[in-house]
Amino acid sequence: MIGIRLKTFVPALALAMLAGPALADAIDGNWCHSDGRRFSIRGPEIVTPGGKKMEGNYSRHAFSYAVPAPERSAGQTAFMTLANENTVYLRHGEAASAGTPETWVRCSPSISALEGLRRL
Repeated sequence: MIGIRLKTFVPALALAMLAGPALADAIDGNWCHSDGRRFSIRGPEIVTPGGKKMEGNYSRHAFSYAVPAPERSAGQTAFMTLANENTVYLRHGEAASAGTPETWVRCSPSISALEGLRRL
């Protein structure tokens, strides 16, 4: 009886040890810049740094949209590329591959988000 339980427990323990935390491998989420600007992506929807909710061109690791007026770089296309689970590079304009990109990082959880977790 103990032998059967041990034979079941050891493989289950080994599988549990191999399982690691799930890391974000998508551009979806809330992104912050060091100057205080923020944007949020959920699938093809974005809330721009100026607060406008609109749709853009979504893929799992990239996003682009036409910057609306009166935001900075209005009329240009913003191209975002996921560098790793916590970093996005953003470039503006037609020649988006040229120039130094802006670096954005995942926003820390807000106080209101933490309060919601406490209620669960």
